[in-house]
Amino acid sequence: MENEHDLIPIGARACDMGSPREYTEHMYEVYFEVGEHENMARRTFEEYLGPERLGFITPVEHGYLLKVPLQAVPDLVRALNEKNIAVYQVVRFARSKEVWQ
Repeated sequence: MENEHDLIPIGARACDMGSPREYTEHMYEVYFEVGEHENMARRTFEEYLGPERLGFITPVEHGYLLKVPLQAVPDLVRALNEKNIAVYQVVRFARSKEVWQ
């Protein structure tokens, strides 16, 4: 059975988990509510994640649910902004079992 210490990566502190200070390979489910036009947002996510991680993109109403490490969130928002794609909200959910490799 896992305990809270089994979930803490080596070199990380429990108080950093799920925070902007977490720089681990652990991935989180993150909802991006975006203004989508001609799949531009989806293509932006696909470009960032690469072909081997397309399964980490799930379309949902008004946006996408992605599995990404937390440090990728600002990069993704910036990439969307550079393409003039409106971002209405970003919501972090639970940590996923996958790791970024």
